[in-house]
Amino acid sequence: MIRFCVLVVALLAPLPALAHNVISSVFPSGSDIEGEVGFSNGEMAPDLLIEVFDEAGGKLGDTTTDADGFFLFTPSEPVTHIFRGDLGAGHVAEAVMDAAEVAEILGQSPGTAPPTTAGVAAVPSAAIAAGLSDQARTELAAMLRTELRPLRQELTAFKNKSNFQSVLGGIGYILGLFGLGFYIAARRKIGSGT
Repeated sequence: MIRFCVLVVALLAPLPALAHNVISSVFPSGSDIEGEVGFSNGEMAPDLLIEVFDEAGGKLGDTTTDADGFFLFTPSEPVTHIFRGDLGAGHVAEAVMDAAEVAEILGQSPGTAPPTTAGVAAVPSAAIAAGLSDQARTELAAMLRTELRPLRQELTAFKNKSNFQSVLGGIGYILGLFGLGFYIAARRKIGSGT
């Protein structure tokens, strides 16, 4: 019985994690969609080809991650965008931005055709109200992206850490139940005098 308990504890003992999860996310960034791709251990995916598809599987375009694992994609249609990147070894990153969010970036309603303004770039009303030029707006967006990247990475790492802690807590409960079962079995054995 003692050998069995030692074997169970040895098999369920936490071992160093050799695997890691793929992290991928997308979010609005001015008139673009910004995203990141990497692993839960903090390694990002530089120079990764990201293909963009709609819900029907039609290709909308592609982009490449930078040295920090971030990418930018400029949408042209208010449809759901699915971003996929093959990291190799069976790891595929996928992130989805629904049509409503893409339409909001484009200043349209979902499922409508883009406006046909001959060569006039759409400028958000907030930028017009603030009196910012296109160049100043672009520089401001780039600066904000750079400043917010570490916060986004920390939030993603925190989410993964919380999930890992939940798994360890569940294993602890299981071990506790086994211990309780063994205690009750031992008490019965002592009580019966065997």
